[in-house]
Amino acid sequence: MTEWLTFKEVSEGKSPRTVAKYRGYLEKLTAFLVEKEVEPLLVESSHLVEFTGIYLHREGLAPRSRRAAVAAVRGFYAWAVDNKHLVTDPASTLVYPKAGKPLPIPMGLSNAERLLMQPDISTLAGVRDAAIIALMMGCGFRVGGVCSMNEQQLIWFEYEGVQRLAIRVVEKGEKERMVPVPNEAMLLLQAYLGHPDLIEIDRLLDDGNQVLFVSLRNRQIPEHEYRGEARRLSTRAVDYFIKKYGEQAGLPAHEAHAHALRHLMGTELAEESATAFESQAILGHSDPKTTEIYTHLAMRKLTQVVDKANPLGKVNTPVSPLLQQMKQEGIL
Repeated sequence: MTEWLTFKEVSEGKSPRTVAKYRGYLEKLTAFLVEKEVEPLLVESSHLVEFTGIYLHREGLAPRSRRAAVAAVRGFYAWAVDNKHLVTDPASTLVYPKAGKPLPIPMGLSNAERLLMQPDISTLAGVRDAAIIALMMGCGFRVGGVCSMNEQQLIWFEYEGVQRLAIRVVEKGEKERMVPVPNEAMLLLQAYLGHPDLIEIDRLLDDGNQVLFVSLRNRQIPEHEYRGEARRLSTRAVDYFIKKYGEQAGLPAHEAHAHALRHLMGTELAEESATAFESQAILGHSDPKTTEIYTHLAMRKLTQVVDKANPLGKVNTPVSPLLQQMKQEGIL
């Protein structure tokens, strides 16, 4: 099973998170087969039906989670046949349990505004948090993509005679896309990068790049090792501060999470009549090769779409007065 997991990660490019999920399901399968006193390569279809059905149901797994378990089991045994470990595939007839797909719940504009106004932008932590919230809100980034960012992913380009920012983000399944950044998020990000307290932090990576968003406290890491990659802010920390700010702002629990901000951007794109291509290129839902080709060709159009649709331009932000002044002075 370890060999198959390595194949999924190395040869197929599955994300470490996906591989870890598959490993968990296969470990459950191994425990189940030990109870049955059956070797994994001598298993019968009936064993796998029982495991992915009633057994995992009793373990508390919902149908959607059991669909992933079926995928792991089918994938492993198909690989075992392809690699001559088995002659016939005992998992080929496994069916996926039916699971309804819940509609995403976006954060409302007024709630997003209240959330964004919670961080204290006079502090490094506050301006960092505000910049992260703005990027997820205005670009539709996933929290994992934001946390994995390095400074070299910030791309400056000229748009209508002024300098604008785009970010080359790498997200789910190592898919890469480039998204223009709304002015509000750009200013917050510049404020974060220019904060004097950030200059004192060693963010340097082995390849000469620098971690973009840093953690400010980690008691589990010795002080002399708290640099470079060890300084990277975790997705758990982002989830925590969004929940914290959400509680402070009085947001309902189902909106006080990172993905609700991404859903907000998707909703605003739809309401502004963005085309399917534009939405897919911004949110990263299309084939990565197609996205890469058309995103570079359509950066001007995508910038227009982001400027028009992004929710940051429809609410007050910590930098709204500054942005208005810069527009009046012709800087933006």
